[in-house]
Amino acid sequence: MHNSSGILYIVATPIGNLQDITRRALDVFAQVDLIAAEDTRHSGLLLGHYGIKKPFFALHDHNEQQKAALLVEKLQQGVHIALISDAGTPLISDPGFHVVRQCRLAGIQVVPLPGACAAITALCASGIASDRFCFEGFLPAKSKARRDKLQNLAEEPRTLIFYESTHRILETLEDVELAFGGERYAVLAREITKTWETISGDIISRLRQWLSEDPNRTKGEMVLIIEGKPKSENIEFDGQALKALQLISRELPLKKAAAIVAELYGYKKNALYQYGLENFG
Repeated sequence: MHNSSGILYIVATPIGNLQDITRRALDVFAQVDLIAAEDTRHSGLLLGHYGIKKPFFALHDHNEQQKAALLVEKLQQGVHIALISDAGTPLISDPGFHVVRQCRLAGIQVVPLPGACAAITALCASGIASDRFCFEGFLPAKSKARRDKLQNLAEEPRTLIFYESTHRILETLEDVELAFGGERYAVLAREITKTWETISGDIISRLRQWLSEDPNRTKGEMVLIIEGKPKSENIEFDGQALKALQLISRELPLKKAAAIVAELYGYKKNALYQYGLENFG
């Protein structure tokens, strides 16, 4: 590490299983002068496990913009710094963006170390298309903002990846069902790499029902993966079926109206529901 200015290392850390640390990460921890951590106590346990003792610098959501300039100054003075988050890859729904941006503007070398990331780990085990996807992080905590966000994503054809908290997952799935319908396939990956890891998939309506049956199923760190909107099926609906859908949807929610018409006329209820969304407002 012979450089006139310091290097900022972006170091991924385990998301649960401590064996998921890389040898390169441990080498970098041993050599840097300072470790910028989201929660110094939490990260202290990880480094203590591997017998690494280094000075910490607290960098979190509430102070990052103010402290970024100070870290850049230290780097310019030749201090080598490792940036870590509580778990996984820094900057992925975690602090670090402002520091990295200022480093690049200042011409400071930024070296990323690959490693654990909950979103990618869950995606590769989901069985949902992984060639094109959108990482949306955490949805808004407030119901209206969350519903508006999901409604804006309802037409997205790429796989969607979300993080969610244990106390909001059921409400979120209710809102997902409202926005996307209950027939889309989704996977909930919980406590990835940890003792109680579970990866459960089903259509949204049944997945939500399954979760609600046992409070233990809603505990832990969660990644929710939802298939994108399927390509529109070129279905030519019977005129009588569409008339029935329009009339019934005036008296009942569109989802219920679509289910009734689907049973009467032999169509897929999700196809009718999508038709109603696109044509009846």
